[in-house]
Amino acid sequence: KSLFRFGLNLYLSSCRAIALPLSAKLGVKDKLRPKAQPISILETFYTVNCKNPKEGELISLAKQCDLPVRKVERWFRRRRNTDRPSLSKKFCEACWRFTFYIVSFFTGLAVLYNPLQPSLFWYYMLELSFYCSLVFTLPFDVKRKDFKEQIVHHAATIFLISFSYCANYIRIGTLVMVIHDASDCFLEPTKIFNYMKWKKTCDRLFMIFSAVFLISRLVIFPYTVLYNTYYYSMEIFQPFFGYYFVNTLLITLQLLHIFWSCLIIHMVYKFMLQGTV
Repeated sequence: KSLFRFGLNLYLSSCRAIALPLSAKLGVKDKLRPKAQPISILETFYTVNCKNPKEGELISLAKQCDLPVRKVERWFRRRRNTDRPSLSKKFCEACWRFTFYIVSFFTGLAVLYNPLQPSLFWYYMLELSFYCSLVFTLPFDVKRKDFKEQIVHHAATIFLISFSYCANYIRIGTLVMVIHDASDCFLEPTKIFNYMKWKKTCDRLFMIFSAVFLISRLVIFPYTVLYNTYYYSMEIFQPFFGYYFVNTLLITLQLLHIFWSCLIIHMVYKFMLQGTV
């Protein structure tokens, strides 16, 4: 709990002191969005019921407010746009995550090379607190197409980190985290340059990210992790609870890797045809 609180304070202070001024200097400008007029009936419906009402609900709300349906529809559109995070906020989040992934990736490599107990403990706590924070903030983030897959991914990752440490599956747990952080180190700077409107740099980084993601998640992960935990371990040990539990989580992650790989391949295909991501 204290580690999570420390990370939250560090994130807020770094955004205010470093990332936000940096975004202004690099030319990241927020779009001017017209604000919705304060209408209590519509605001109550927006907060309590839903943010995107259906046609029948729009007609009912229009009658209650004595407004045309088109104006009510426009009010909800502007209200949703107000809740969307600004480019500067996205820039700060991407900078923070990029810093985290770089630190965690090289820390993981150091732990794999020399697994000292104190450094190993803090590395695990660093990763666990980060993914727990993602779970806490997920309901407040913008819901994307892979919202359900993100929930499954975060839950499987938290269980895997916790169980691998408690069951002394240290090497395999560290290797899994390092493999995952490798591609994310390229994803966040891709977002940063996208917010800065550096199109060519963004496109090149996206292609590098795609290659690292596909190789690490579809080649390295199954051949170095799944093979050893699923097949090779049976040459040494008999099946037990940890064997089934860990492999179930790892296979779940691999299925998610395949799902996201299909999306990335589709984006790469569109990039090759249209020349833009």
